[in-house]
Amino acid sequence: MPVLPDAHRATDLLERYAPGGATLLAFPTRTILAGGARTTVTTASAGAPEAIAGAVRRTLDDREKPLVVGAVPFDPAAAAHLVVADEVAVAGPLHLWPDEVGDPAASPAPRMVARPSRERYARTVAQALPALRAGTLRKVVLARALDIHDDDGFDVPALVRALAARDPLAHVFAVDLPPQDDGPRTLIGASPELLVRRQATEVRTTPLAGSVPRAPDAVGDARRAAALMESPKDREEHAVVVEAVAAALRPFCDALEVPSGPELVRTATMWHLATRVRGRLADPDITSLELALALHPTPAVCGLPVARARDTIAALEPLDRGFYAGAVGWQDAYGDGEWAVTIRCGEVEGTRMRIWAGAGIVAASDPDVELRETAAKYRTLLSALGVQEVS
Repeated sequence: MPVLPDAHRATDLLERYAPGGATLLAFPTRTILAGGARTTVTTASAGAPEAIAGAVRRTLDDREKPLVVGAVPFDPAAAAHLVVADEVAVAGPLHLWPDEVGDPAASPAPRMVARPSRERYARTVAQALPALRAGTLRKVVLARALDIHDDDGFDVPALVRALAARDPLAHVFAVDLPPQDDGPRTLIGASPELLVRRQATEVRTTPLAGSVPRAPDAVGDARRAAALMESPKDREEHAVVVEAVAAALRPFCDALEVPSGPELVRTATMWHLATRVRGRLADPDITSLELALALHPTPAVCGLPVARARDTIAALEPLDRGFYAGAVGWQDAYGDGEWAVTIRCGEVEGTRMRIWAGAGIVAASDPDVELRETAAKYRTLLSALGVQEVS
């Protein structure tokens, strides 16, 4: 898909974006504004993620150079929301300075309710540890949510601007979801994690696992980063994820490059261990969405073994994740596309916004440390809202 020149600059697309009738993807490679829906592709067929890819492929075959945008939920049996857009504009990456974002998008003191409470989340982590220490689980990712209520509602375009300015290398997204009782719903976030990018036969993915909150001072921040790189617990957690991602990609590739160790990547709020995996497709007809569904859910958002981790999540988490820890992105008529893991995200509906954060739990995990990690991950959205307190 070509990236258009100055006629469709990324900042222009941001100015034209409005929720309720459009989707904006401000990814590191390009910015996409997609409006209207020629066709909406959904499926709720239990255990049939392949049906999503097949339905999208059939839709694409009927259109001249269409573009699909949308999101896939955490649960592969739940309905995805993928739209063949009626109008599409594409530009280069969106670059904003922090002083360009304007006023905070929320009132100074919105009401916040933790779901579950901090204490219950810590107990939930402790409940998972016996299975991890017995070896029946290698890793499980446990998440919690924060419900934010603001009587004045939320300025979604302002949130997008703030997220893009704070994390210029993130996959920033604002995706329309099917409306419910309170009107339009928007999935919004700034994901640091590339699930998969396909361009012709080249495939890239960058799994993240192993994290630590940033420190406010430069010396402390550098120490935390160095400690993360040397942490046996975090390196083991990361290795589990990379091993599974590579295993999922190998059947599709005739060449796969997996670095021997991780590197550090940073966002405005977190340090992460990351591994940049690169491959070459054996079959050029395999699309980016098919690759995304083959990788999803990665151990970075679910765990290992996947089925047992998913059962543990269902038993211990009190809320349906919905589109959190799913995939969000785009695909063109040639199968090229880019999909990010749907983390550092929330769902806006009327005067309510629910944001999510999770932590990878392994045998060496400490419930209080994992609790603090989720609180730090909340800061991506809370900072964009102008809210400093973290629950």
